[in-house]
Amino acid sequence: MKQKKSQKVIRILLLTLVIAIFIGLIIYLIPLMKEISTKEGQLAFRQKINNWGILGMLVLFLLQLAQIILVVLPGEPLEILAGMCYGTIGGMIFIFASVFITTTLIFLLVKKYGKKYIYQSFKKEKIDKIENSKALKNPKTVETVLAILFLIPATPKDLLTYIGGLLPITYKRFVIIATFARFPSVISSTIIGNDIASGKWTSILPIYAITFVLAGLIIFLTNKFDKNKLTKDALDSLK
Repeated sequence: MKQKKSQKVIRILLLTLVIAIFIGLIIYLIPLMKEISTKEGQLAFRQKINNWGILGMLVLFLLQLAQIILVVLPGEPLEILAGMCYGTIGGMIFIFASVFITTTLIFLLVKKYGKKYIYQSFKKEKIDKIENSKALKNPKTVETVLAILFLIPATPKDLLTYIGGLLPITYKRFVIIATFARFPSVISSTIIGNDIASGKWTSILPIYAITFVLAGLIIFLTNKFDKNKLTKDALDSLK
């Protein structure tokens, strides 16, 4: 009981710290954000980001870590911010590296503490439902289904990250899938972030439209060729 209370306190403190960092970043960046429609404003924004150096990368990484651990913050704003700070490719590399590290941490914690660790963030009934999905408990299908789920934008990837340690899949294979199968979502967000930093606001809607069309295509092809409806079963278990 004492351990649960201390963990709850730590989570509350961490959440408070993350919110404070977000507010601080917003306050710090608002004056520049108002001016990035001009060339001078864009150069000033880039310069401020470059001046952060390692500290800026550390802040973004801590936010990424907290986003996955707390499971209350959406991942897209951080991906967009990474694109704003480090460009499309640099932001994508940064996100992949951060996700790789945080996924490894979560996977090892779940392996060590089991379901009790996951129950701190998710309801027991939901975890049991996902774990018992015939698509995810079958060693022959789990890798393919996970790759499809991570490819589809808007799926609860943080939840999938936690459940990985309970599935019949090795750490190496899971962390590769959980990191790099996010590519469509990550690249679209970092492109948007880079364009925002460059004052190209008009590209946002087309990029999101392409992303969702791609997601729809993946779901359509999966339903068409997955005769056993395994991916549909996995998606239903996530709802």
